[in-house]
Amino acid sequence: MSTKPMNEPALRLLENENYREGYANSVQVRMSVWDFFLNFGTMTQMQPEEVLLRNFQGIYMSPQQAKALFNLLGHNLQQYEQAFGQIALEPLPPRDGAVN
Repeated sequence: MSTKPMNEPALRLLENENYREGYANSVQVRMSVWDFFLNFGTMTQMQPEEVLLRNFQGIYMSPQQAKALFNLLGHNLQQYEQAFGQIALEPLPPRDGAVN
């Protein structure tokens, strides 16, 4: 038995000419009353006294879409940990919202 409502249209996914994939081990989050901004990048440390952060993509989203993403990530993280075990965050991320 299908759980899809009868009047729901089929979803067709297309990637536009600007589509790209990348790996991020750093994301900074900023917010305002109107939107959230996620800035993705890669962080490397070539010398003990310096960390290099190269940001490559910034994404603005509405508060509603940010909350939907939060719920989706939480659900998927629960499934991941059930399958593969607890994810440890050490050291804990700073309280200012930046996760590196």
